[in-house]
Formats: sequence, structure tokens, C-alpha cells
Amino acid sequence: MRRRQPRIPQRRPIFLGCEGQSEVGYGTLLARVVEELRDVHVHLHVQLLQPGAGNPPALVTRASQLIREIERKRTAFAVKAVLLDRGDDQRNRDAAAAAQQAGIDHLIWQAPDHEALLLRHLPGCEHRQPPRGQSLAELRREWREYEKGMSAQALARRIAMDDVRRACGVEEHLRAFLRAIGAI
Repeated sequence: MRRRQPRIPQRRPIFLGCEGQSEVGYGTLLARVVEELRDVHVHLHVQLLQPGAGNPPALVTRASQLIREIERKRTAFAVKAVLLDRGDDQRNRDAAAAAQQAGIDHLIWQAPDHEALLLRHLPGCEHRQPPRGQSLAELRREWREYEKGMSAQALARRIAMDDVRRACGVEEHLRAFLRAIGAI
């Protein structure tokens, strides 16, 4: 009798648009930690969204363009998300409207910025809310080696899946995204 080959489940493609290089490193880290989960069969396509940094509606528009280009050549993304800094209220509303119109499922807001999001991954820091302009200094007090634009490999020296779960306790948009892809 022939032995049956084990069936490897197809990976669901996930789009994660990133505002800058720091977010790309973090998105790549997420892809790696999610890939290590046994029952999660996804592929995170981490994409730098340039130009548009600092302008949430422009970032969402750029993400929408890239999604269309990629889906034209490949298959449709199962989940589409954009990781971006929280801007002023009007720009945030405009970004949310653009995302809804473009079929982007999740806006993962970083309040007030990426370094504050990273800070909330660290033990004992999950409830810290540094004001805009002070989060980098506060993060470096806890993580002296941190530099803007760190690679996923460098981030992984300090952030693992348990740390991502810790941040999800207070980061509702990150939690919703990871739930949608089956990672938590």
C-alpha cells in the first residue's frame, strides 16, 4: 500500500503596508513570529509605502495602488492592513474612509508613533503612553540598543511572540489584525 503524503495547507496571503523602514522591520518580525505558530498558515507580504510617510490618507491610497498591482499579477489578499502613525483627527478620518473604499480591512494605528508601539511590547511598559516627540527617548531608556529602522533580526533580539501578545493587550488595532489572520 502507498503511504499518503501529508497535506500542507495553503498559506493565505496577507498584505501589510508599512509607513517607513522601522515599520517594515517590525512587519517582517511579525511575519517571522507568526510563521513559527504551528496552526497559522499565512504569508505576510510586508510592503514599504513610499512616498506618503506622515500622511495617513496618502499612505492608504498608496497601499490601495500597490494592492491592486500585486493582486493583478498574483492572487487576492485574504486580509489587507496598513501600519501607520496616528495623525490629526481629520487625516485619520480621511484615511479610514479611503481604507473602507479600497477594501483595506485594518488600519493598525500607532499612537502616537512607532516607537511608542514598540515600547508597549516591553515587560512593564504596556500601559505607557508617551507624548508625541518623547517616545523614542522613553523607548531608549528601556532598550538602550534600539535604533530607528532596525531590522527584524535586530528587533527579534528583544521582541518575541509573548511580547507581541503583551502589546495586543492594550493595542486594539494590532490585536484585531492578528486575530483576523489567526495568530492570536
